[in-house]
Amino acid sequence: MVDLSKDMAALLERLDWSPGRAGRVLQFVGAEPGEGVSTVAREFARVAAARARKGVWLIELDLMRGGQHAAIEAEPRLYGALGPATRASADGSMFFDVSPRIKGPDGRPWPDAGYLDAFPVGRARLWVTRFRREALRPGQTARILNTPAYWTMMRRHADLIVVDAPAAKRSRVALATAALVDANVLVVAADRRDVRAPEALRDGLINAGGHCAGLVFNRAAPDPPGFLKALGA
Repeated sequence: MVDLSKDMAALLERLDWSPGRAGRVLQFVGAEPGEGVSTVAREFARVAAARARKGVWLIELDLMRGGQHAAIEAEPRLYGALGPATRASADGSMFFDVSPRIKGPDGRPWPDAGYLDAFPVGRARLWVTRFRREALRPGQTARILNTPAYWTMMRRHADLIVVDAPAAKRSRVALATAALVDANVLVVAADRRDVRAPEALRDGLINAGGHCAGLVFNRAAPDPPGFLKALGA
């Protein structure tokens, strides 16, 4: 695995982040699968957690994938062991809804927050979420909401909330949440030769009301190609 610690520390500085301030939500997204968004988001969260006071949360918007939880669980030497699961919402709000609703043993509708667990990671102030897709009944589906309640709540409880969004080519979820987060960070593979897809994604995020904080060149050479640098302008 490539060590991204220095690159992620530099990104923290560029974003002018320091613990103790109001919590911030950062969304990481790429134009196409294979850009390395999940790896970059996970490493950013790990590096930030070492400096955090209240904590850093790593939240995966690709609910059915569960890749972030699995990746951390597979490398306890790097991240630390996962602790016991707990609810991922302090007030019951959630960034998705599940339909049709089912009723619990008490006869009341099962809350959306009941489908998302959060796990402490090692000794660092890092948490990772996992959607409980095994709890879905046949015919149930989950969709990401374009509402701010969950993110507003999380800002009160964490220094940073790192959002791993699915690639724009596969899902429009990142556009739905673009304006709800404090900044969007585009991840681009440095060996990419066609700038049109990431350029369109940047424009789409801005048109959706989001703020683009810049680019991360994944697997980058010391001096990324000029046409990729221009995207961050």
